[in-house]
Amino acid sequence: MVAATAAAAIAADEAERARGRRAALSFATIAVVLGLPLWWKTTETYRAALPYADIDGLGQQPVQLVVPIAVVFGPGSVPADLPRPLPFRDVQEMEISVNLRTSVTSRYEMLYRSTTGQEEAALAAATAREADAALHPLQDTTLGSLTMYVVPETSSLLPQGANVYVGKHRSALVRAGGSLAALQARLREVTQVMSFTASSIAAALSDRVPDGQLRPDARRYLKSSLGYEITFSLLNPDPKSHTVDWDIEGAVNRYVKPVLDKLSLVANFSVDSQILYYAVLGVTPRYDKESSSFLLSAHSLPHVINPVEARLGSSAASLYPVLNFLLYVPERSHSPLYIQDKDGAPVSTNAFHSPRWGGIMVYNVEAPASPQASLPLHVDVDMARVMEVFLAQLRLLFGLSREEVPPEFLLESPGNEGLADWELDHLLWAHTVENIATVSTTLTSLAQLLDKIGNIVIKDDVASEVYRAVASVQSAVTELSLGHLHAAFQASKEAVTSSERAFFDPSLLHLLYFPDDQKFAIYIPLFLPMAVPILLSLAKIVRETRQRTKEPTKMD
Repeated sequence: MVAATAAAAIAADEAERARGRRAALSFATIAVVLGLPLWWKTTETYRAALPYADIDGLGQQPVQLVVPIAVVFGPGSVPADLPRPLPFRDVQEMEISVNLRTSVTSRYEMLYRSTTGQEEAALAAATAREADAALHPLQDTTLGSLTMYVVPETSSLLPQGANVYVGKHRSALVRAGGSLAALQARLREVTQVMSFTASSIAAALSDRVPDGQLRPDARRYLKSSLGYEITFSLLNPDPKSHTVDWDIEGAVNRYVKPVLDKLSLVANFSVDSQILYYAVLGVTPRYDKESSSFLLSAHSLPHVINPVEARLGSSAASLYPVLNFLLYVPERSHSPLYIQDKDGAPVSTNAFHSPRWGGIMVYNVEAPASPQASLPLHVDVDMARVMEVFLAQLRLLFGLSREEVPPEFLLESPGNEGLADWELDHLLWAHTVENIATVSTTLTSLAQLLDKIGNIVIKDDVASEVYRAVASVQSAVTELSLGHLHAAFQASKEAVTSSERAFFDPSLLHLLYFPDDQKFAIYIPLFLPMAVPILLSLAKIVRETRQRTKEPTKMD
């Protein structure tokens, strides 16, 4: 009886131990098979797939700039050494040296043909300006395309000493030059003036070009941007002596708006104005006894901008580059005030500009005829003279200088629009190439950052912006190779927009600064209370199993 009871107790104890072992193994199995994968899946950093191979290929993708050119021969201007009868096509290519990884090729697709009856009638005009106006409706107005009208060497359309007339649109009148080689040399010069040059493309890719290969002014022009903010400021440091009245709204509508309307294809522009009182230049001018005036030397001009810029406050909250144009009315104690150039000669406009910043013009007030004149003096600003200076500075900021044109070139004034059609194309060529390079650099930096730091979340919308930017860049390169400048520029703008959205997406920073010690501090309180009993139970099971294997087997 006692033996039976003991055996039953031993059996019950063994069953209880077996149940405990099964329970411990069940908990461990559930934790390992179900818990760990579920925890791993729910806490992993989501990273959408990115086109790393395509991004890496953007920096090495060759860019071909195709310029469609129509060369139209007027009566008596066809060279005798033409290789074949008109009409025919010819292609000229030139490689633009940038660096070992970037390949840029210019391709000029030229169509040689004779004039039509309407074009002959237009070329019979008395002046080149009248001929250009009559030829404009007959031309291809596609952005980036050019039309060259070849006139006889003795034509009276061009004045004496001028071999080329460049109009306001996308055409030029060129003297024949006697031979095909001479004509092609002139056509090459005209094409580079009206479209792009190797230096302008190198300036657009200045971040990739070694410093020794760049022109000194390559980094002086405004970088491509989706928008610009223009601020006109009137600085009156002595309001007790001068009451200055300027019709800035009327001047902007009359002089600035036509220019910005034409530049609206390049970027978005916003214009504002302000009047700052008691704002001084921060540099004490030197008094010149001979001229009884005050002078600002060229070496002191860089010190003028910083004190004034602190008062402007326009670029503090701006998303886009700010162009500052300042009209400074000197105080009565420093009047008249004149700016000198590097040679000590007075600057005719009494103004200067700072690259990628803006310009400053000093506006002197005539001294009253009587010393007893009542103060403050009322001053009406001549806005036509002021805006002429500011618009010239705006052209310089965008790199639209006509000083580098060969002397035998005659350029038509753009008029109220501020820039000719071919100058707009000049900007579009440079900005399209710069946008492609900028997007390539931005996406490459983003890909390297995401590949290096695995904690950064890559959401689907970020990945879609990256894919869209890559596709837009590839589309821009394709459109350039087809000679479609407008489509290429629009695609490059879309690429810049998408790449910036992806690069500056706030979600990329959520887990960027999440070190490992914080992970342990979060997960140990969750997993330790559950893991310790399971691990102890498993250790006990292992010990009991080892003890049973060591016990000798009873033999009957």
